[in-house]
Amino acid sequence: MSKERPATSADPCTEGSEYVFRLNTAKLRYIAKNHGDSSGYAISRRTGISESSVYRILSGTAQPDLNSAMRIAEAYDVDLRRLMKRVPVGAAA
Repeated sequence: MSKERPATSADPCTEGSEYVFRLNTAKLRYIAKNHGDSSGYAISRRTGISESSVYRILSGTAQPDLNSAMRIAEAYDVDLRRLMKRVPVGAAA
């Protein structure tokens, strides 16, 4: 579990709203499928991330560390920001 402090918005209209970034697994699955990778095993082979880690990431029980997130982004030639989504702190717990 990450011990990072949640980000807060500098926008005065949303002041007090805290959020974290999470991998958007639906987008990952979509992008992977477009590259011919329709299983966790295929994603694992393409990215070099262990198969068990990929399955935990896809199921939402784990978030990739920065190294793994960058491997995913590079393997599928996509900007990492496209794979992330902003989630309110309460929903991310």
